[in-house]
Amino acid sequence: MNMYRIGELSKLANISPRTIDYYTTLGLIEPAERSAKNYRLYADETLERLKRIEQMKKDKYTLDEIKATIDSWSRITPEEQVSRKLTDLQHHLSQLEREVKELEPVIKNLKPRQANHIYTRLMPQTAACIEALMLLINKSSLM
Repeated sequence: MNMYRIGELSKLANISPRTIDYYTTLGLIEPAERSAKNYRLYADETLERLKRIEQMKKDKYTLDEIKATIDSWSRITPEEQVSRKLTDLQHHLSQLEREVKELEPVIKNLKPRQANHIYTRLMPQTAACIEALMLLINKSSLM
């Protein structure tokens, strides 16, 4: 397992050390241990977590939403990988819902032929996603 000081982690994650300090203060990340000289050392998992945090920020999640999501990840045990994936899917669906709402005014202004073209292209993918989710739900103990 690799351990990184804040400068190394900053370069690898392409995030400023100040941002890493801020995320640490918020509890979004935490050092795995301290070195003999009392430097904070971060693990590989922290690097992966930083990448997910930055992606969620790009997806317009607030830091509070990101913190709540990360807190839910830490409660998930390795045996509950399906639960984690479903949580990720739920967040992804929420993001898609936000994006669709942002597109509604644009779609309303489309000409009928343009709208029809978009719906024709999206419907097979949408139906396939819904079918896959229904199969997943029916196979699990969620229902």
